[in-house]
Amino acid sequence: MADTFNYRIDHHGSLVRPAGLSLDDPAAVTAAVRDGVAYQRKLRSTVVTDGDFPRADFRGAVLDAVSGFRRTDETDADGLTRWVAESLPKADGPLVADRTAQLADLTVIARKVSLPSPAYLAATTYRPGLGPASARALGEALAEIIRAEIADLVAEGVRLIQLNNPLLLGLLAGEHPGELSFEDALAVDALAVRVDDRPDGVRIGVCPGWTAPTEVDRSRAERMYAGIPADRWILPFATGTEAELDLVRALPEHRDVCLGAVDAAVPDLEDIDTVMTRVDAAAGIKDIEDMAVSPSRGFADVATRPLLSAEDQRRKLVLVETIARYCWGNEF
Repeated sequence: MADTFNYRIDHHGSLVRPAGLSLDDPAAVTAAVRDGVAYQRKLRSTVVTDGDFPRADFRGAVLDAVSGFRRTDETDADGLTRWVAESLPKADGPLVADRTAQLADLTVIARKVSLPSPAYLAATTYRPGLGPASARALGEALAEIIRAEIADLVAEGVRLIQLNNPLLLGLLAGEHPGELSFEDALAVDALAVRVDDRPDGVRIGVCPGWTAPTEVDRSRAERMYAGIPADRWILPFATGTEAELDLVRALPEHRDVCLGAVDAAVPDLEDIDTVMTRVDAAAGIKDIEDMAVSPSRGFADVATRPLLSAEDQRRKLVLVETIARYCWGNEF
């Protein structure tokens, strides 16, 4: 796509929080976001986010802003606090769109917002017999809210929006994590990304998971890409497996791909020649002009559990920028 170069150096959105940052101190959060934007500019990212600094985890953009959900005392295997749906959700207004103006005041670099996908939220919060009639019904209600939020974000000038569904690649492999089937998950997330009235240069992306399955069923992967009409797919690409390449092979020609080529969960810095060999392999499948690079996932999807230190995060982001320069020179 002609304007992919605007977003060559990407990241998932969540960054390591400043030490001692409290969500109960709005002034401190505002200052942290300001400093985080300066940090991203210094690292020459082609997108900026709020680092998820105003939220306890990556789901908060939705769960903190709608009714119908209850926080429990339980945690899941990823350390995320469990929420349950007690009724169909309702939103009284924008979720985060009204707070993105701060980013515009700080930089002219393209603003990016990451949101949890409605299928992911439905699959992980639905409890049979508790509230909504089905996980599909819950997901469809969430999809309407998130689609409206995407429209608000676009109206506010946000140019890159990413939906995160960490369960999709498991469903692709035939696993059944959560309460939605593969087909229902595709249908629900498709509802959210169908925002047709948007200017040129706006991209809606989907991240289907942090790691590739052991093997990729090509037909199911093609169904995933066809079922969710996203502009960009943000794919795991940090281990060099054949499955990672298979995810790229199955991608339709007219869709962008962002390669998660740098492991955001391991402090050791990758050898750049090794990474470039992987990128070259992907470029043999997909036009490199329709590609971007990023870390493999967010650095702190849970605020209190960053995957790396702030310094290791910086080194990883510098490496992403270096890879992009190797691939596309200074064409940003």
